[in-house]
Amino acid sequence: MNIGVASEKSGLPSKTIRYYEDIGLLHPARTDNGYRDYSTADIHRLRFLQRSRSLGFSVDECRQLLSLYQDRERDSADVKAIAKAKLVEIDRKIAELVGLRGLLHHLVSHCHGDERPDCPIIDELAGQGVAQ
Repeated sequence: MNIGVASEKSGLPSKTIRYYEDIGLLHPARTDNGYRDYSTADIHRLRFLQRSRSLGFSVDECRQLLSLYQDRERDSADVKAIAKAKLVEIDRKIAELVGLRGLLHHLVSHCHGDERPDCPIIDELAGQGVAQ
């Protein structure tokens, strides 16, 4: 099938599919005239990549996961280790965002938001604030 059909069946834009090929995540066959010819297995790999990326896995992590996906002799422990590392990263990001939210909430609640020029938000952004 051509890239348009592959895009439709995988839910990925053609540009993304070409990118995945450029970085070696996908190797579609070529027709005699040089056009890409995607197989059903290619579509499965593209869907796998789409779902992996939607879970926040990086391209390098997707490369590892795709390799494990294609390896029927894989240890599930290897897959779990990648997923656990991603979970730790997500938890760290959530904690960071919660902290940022708390700081911004504090600043917003202490800003009068009126015609006066003094503003704890500006002071904090300028490095002059005393945020909690």
